[in-house]
Amino acid sequence: MPTPTNNLAALLTAAFIVTTAAPFAGAETHHVVGGDRGWDVDSNIASWSAGRIFRVGDKIWFAYSVAHGNVVELARKEEYKACDVSRFIREYRDGIDIVALNGEGIRYFASSRAERCKKGLKLQVHVEAQQQKGETTGVGSRNDMSEGDGESAAVPPSPSTSSTPFAISYVTLSLLLAGLAFTYWIS
Repeated sequence: MPTPTNNLAALLTAAFIVTTAAPFAGAETHHVVGGDRGWDVDSNIASWSAGRIFRVGDKIWFAYSVAHGNVVELARKEEYKACDVSRFIREYRDGIDIVALNGEGIRYFASSRAERCKKGLKLQVHVEAQQQKGETTGVGSRNDMSEGDGESAAVPPSPSTSSTPFAISYVTLSLLLAGLAFTYWIS
C-alpha cells in the first residue's frame, strides 16, 4: 500500500521530469543579453549574439546599470545603424528588463545614450518561427548581425513576467531531493 511519503516522492519525481523536459519540447529560451557581463559596452554584444538563434516565444533579458542609460527599441534599421535613439518606440528603464519575442521579424535595441550605442551597445535580433518538432537547425537559421539591404519594422513587444524553465527545474530538483531525504529519514 502506498504511503503518503511514497506519493510525495512520486509526485516530485514526475514534476522534475516534466519541468526538465520542457526546454527540449519546444519551450521558450531565455537569452541574457551580453552573457555574464550583461548589457554593457565591454560585453561585446555583437560577438555574444553571433550565431545565437532567437525564436518566437523566446525572451531576451537586459541586465544593466540605469546610471549608464536605459535600453530603447528602435523601429527602423537606419536609426539602429546611425544610433539615432531620439525616436524610440519603447524604452526599458528598470535595470533588469524582460522582452518577449512574440512575432517573427527583426527588432532593434540600443543604449539610450548615443555615445554608448556608437561604441557597440546595440542589438539586432532576427526572430524566427518556432522550431517544429523534429526540425533541426541549419546554418541559415542563425542570428545574422549583418547590415543587409532589407528593410524591416520592429515588432511591438508585450511585457512578460514568466520565469525561465531552467530555474523551475532547479527548484523542482531541490524539492525532489528534499522529498527523497525526508522519505529516507522517516523510513
